[in-house]
Amino acid sequence: MDPTSTRSPKSPPEGSAFGGWGLSWGGWLDNRRGEWWLLAQLALIAAHLLLPWPAPGGWGYAWPLPLAAAGLVMFVLGLLLAAQAFWRLGPSLTPLPDPKPGAALITSGAYGRCRHPLYQAILICSLGVALALGSLLHLALLLGLCAVLGGKARREERQLLALHPEYSAYRAATAAIVPGLPWLDWRA
Repeated sequence: MDPTSTRSPKSPPEGSAFGGWGLSWGGWLDNRRGEWWLLAQLALIAAHLLLPWPAPGGWGYAWPLPLAAAGLVMFVLGLLLAAQAFWRLGPSLTPLPDPKPGAALITSGAYGRCRHPLYQAILICSLGVALALGSLLHLALLLGLCAVLGGKARREERQLLALHPEYSAYRAATAAIVPGLPWLDWRA
């Protein structure tokens, strides 16, 4: 285990990152572990598969190739950052905003850069898609993801503060999702 991660005394045994997520039909119906936040996040991510609207050619000019290339680079960078954060979180990973019971608090690696690097990576990917396509629809999807991920992270942090007393100091010293943006960076 990483010396900068802290396990709760009731930590589950080390195991698969996909195990013990706590997804249930009841949760999807009553949002007991924040399932509706996950549903909103997945819907917005899936909507990125929609065609660009309005089409850049509809504006009377072609979307600049350097912007499209920069968007593609951002998308790939977001995927790499997501893989790094995913790997670092290990068995503490859950798609729900409520942490796994007894999960370790990870504060190093990608989690030393910001408290929610997976959310940051999703936003970088979304910005990359919007930039690559030159689509106002995809820009709106990015803004929707900012709202959803900011709310989801706030719910998650209420639980983390209760589970890990040291989270308060980590929260004060580390950006939430995007440093300097009020809805995406709150420090206590």
